[in-house]
Amino acid sequence: MTKQPNANILWFLPTHGDGRYLGTSIGGREVNFNYLRQIAQAADQLGYYGVLLPTGRSCEDSWVVASAVAPQTERLRYLVAVRPGLQSPSVAARMTATLDRLSNGRLLINVVTGGDPVENKGDGIFLAHDERYEVTREFLNVYNDLLAGKTVNVEGKHIRIEDGRLLFQPVQSPRPPLYFGGSSDAGIDVAVDTVDKYLTWGEPPAQVAEKIARVKAVADKRGRKISFGIRLHVIVRETNAEAWKAADELIQYVTDDTVTAAQKIFSRMDSVGQQRMAELHGGRRDKLEISPNLWAGVGLVRGGAGTALVGDPETVAARIKEYQRLGIDTLIMSGYPHLEEAYRFAELVFPLLSLEQGDNVPPIRVNTGPFGETIGNDYRPQKQVSES
Repeated sequence: MTKQPNANILWFLPTHGDGRYLGTSIGGREVNFNYLRQIAQAADQLGYYGVLLPTGRSCEDSWVVASAVAPQTERLRYLVAVRPGLQSPSVAARMTATLDRLSNGRLLINVVTGGDPVENKGDGIFLAHDERYEVTREFLNVYNDLLAGKTVNVEGKHIRIEDGRLLFQPVQSPRPPLYFGGSSDAGIDVAVDTVDKYLTWGEPPAQVAEKIARVKAVADKRGRKISFGIRLHVIVRETNAEAWKAADELIQYVTDDTVTAAQKIFSRMDSVGQQRMAELHGGRRDKLEISPNLWAGVGLVRGGAGTALVGDPETVAARIKEYQRLGIDTLIMSGYPHLEEAYRFAELVFPLLSLEQGDNVPPIRVNTGPFGETIGNDYRPQKQVSES
C-alpha cells in the first residue's frame, strides 16, 4: 500500500448513446451536440478535471466532438484517442498540437490499440494482437519525438518516416499527458516505456493491486515512473437501498437474449482487459456484486468498462479511497443518464474526497446566489450540515 494520493476525477461524454436503462430503447435519449455540450458544461461547472470521449465505430468521432465542445467550456480537459495503425503518427501529432493550442492546453491523450478484430478489419487493420502493440511502440516513439520538437527519420518494421517534424508545438510541454490501458504483457511492455498514466478497468481491489504491482515492477526495472487511473461507472444515492434499487432498475429491460448476443460479441475480442471484464460475471445475473459494492451488471451488455460502484455517498467514497490507497490517482467515472448523474456524483461524493482539482470545485455560498428553491417566495433554505 502506498500513501493515498489526491484524486483527479473525470466524467464521460457518451458519444455512443445514453439513456435511463441499458439494453433497450426505452428511456433512451438523443445524443446530439446540444446534449454533449450540456454534459461538458455541467462537468466544467461542477469541477471535474476532464471528460473521456470514447472511440470506435459505435461512437461519434472523439476529435471532432472535442473540437466542437471545448470552446464551450473553460477549465475542463478532454481525453481523446490516438489510434496507432489507423493514423500516421505525424498527422496525429499535428492534430494533437493543434487541439492543445486551440483548447489552451486542455488536451489529454488516450492511446487505444484496439481489441475487436472484426472492427479492426472494418478499419483496415489485419494485424494480430501482439503485432498491434509493435505498431503502437513505433507509433509512440515517433509521435513523442515530434511533439517534443525533434526531427524524425526512422525506418521501422511498421512505420517509415523521413524528415518528420512539427512547425507548431503544443501548449503543454513536452506534450499532452498520455493515458493507456492494456492488461496483456505486450500492452504493459509498451506502456511502461512510452506513456504517463496506466489505466485499468474497474476490477476488484485485489486484482487492481496485482495489476499495479506488475506494471510497477516492469517500470522500476526500466527506471521509469508511471501513475495509475481507473475507469468505473457509479450508482450513488442517498441510501444504500436506493442505490441497489437503481442498479436493478438500470438493467430491468435487459433480456437474456440481449446478454447472450452481447457476450458473443465480447468473446471474439482479443483484448485481455475485455476478457477479464467478462470473467467477473460470466454472463450471469445472479452474482453481479463481485466485490463489496462493486457491481458487474453494466458489463452484461456494455463492452469496455463494465463495473459500477454502488452505494450511498459515504460507501462510494470509501471504495474510491480503497483504490486510492493502492496508488490510483485518477478516476474516470460515468453514470446513466450522464447529465443527471454528473450532478449527483459531484454533489454527493466530491465533498467526501480529497481532490487534486479541489480549486475547480465551486464552494457553496448561500449568500451569493440561489442554492435550493426559495421557500414561500420569502426566505432561503439553510444549508444542512451532515452529522459526522
